[in-house]
Amino acid sequence: MFSDEELERYARHIVLADVGGPGQQKLKAARVLAIGAGGLGAPVLQYLAAAGVGTITTVDDDTVSLSNLQRQVIHGTPDVGRPKVESARDAMRRINPHVTVETVRERFTPANAARLVAAHDVVVDGSDNFTTRFLAADTTFAVGRPLVTAAVAEFDGSVTTLKPYERGADGEFNPSYRCLFPAPPPPGLVPACVEAGILGAVVGVLGTLAATEVLKLITGAGEPLVRRLLMVDLKSMRFETIDYRRNPKTVVPELPNAS
Repeated sequence: MFSDEELERYARHIVLADVGGPGQQKLKAARVLAIGAGGLGAPVLQYLAAAGVGTITTVDDDTVSLSNLQRQVIHGTPDVGRPKVESARDAMRRINPHVTVETVRERFTPANAARLVAAHDVVVDGSDNFTTRFLAADTTFAVGRPLVTAAVAEFDGSVTTLKPYERGADGEFNPSYRCLFPAPPPPGLVPACVEAGILGAVVGVLGTLAATEVLKLITGAGEPLVRRLLMVDLKSMRFETIDYRRNPKTVVPELPNAS
């Protein structure tokens, strides 16, 4: 049940035909794991909290630096030096005191990945490195949880939704992350943000798209980006969707070794 304050807070969702009261109840009951509280994580966490997702767990071991503030808008100048998960938690609580925010001040690693994923309904990955992205994708595949994963670089970005443990309407299994990217690129091939730079608003666009995918998965509204990769070029303002299929050689990954 919703309090009078919650009914007013979520009024625009409740009158929305594709969400309504039942969809808002699903949001309130949902548990979402957000990997990363940085550039992509900032809009994801803000919009999930505002939407009334019942429990949001944030995993990040980093602290806020001054150079983060050009794009990581969930943090402010007074937060410099603070753990990002704590700064983000306080911001989410200011946005919506009705949500439960859990923090894990650790890296997402093989030691904690399976446990964290299994405890949540949906995972959204806003990490900034291929090691974490592949670990998130392999773990959610093995555990059987939907994953929304986004990536950004300079003026560009992409987002897709993965449910490789399920079959589509055609009876075929959905593709995995490794159907798109069979293996991480060699170290140094893709320059990091600190080397190449990034326009701050780019993470806002891609992070908001990722948050939208999470909300769609929870409420059942619309059609998520399963089997589709949305590519965004904000320098030329072009959006392109590429279809991709399951690789017949794909195998279910083993759970990470936590030992």
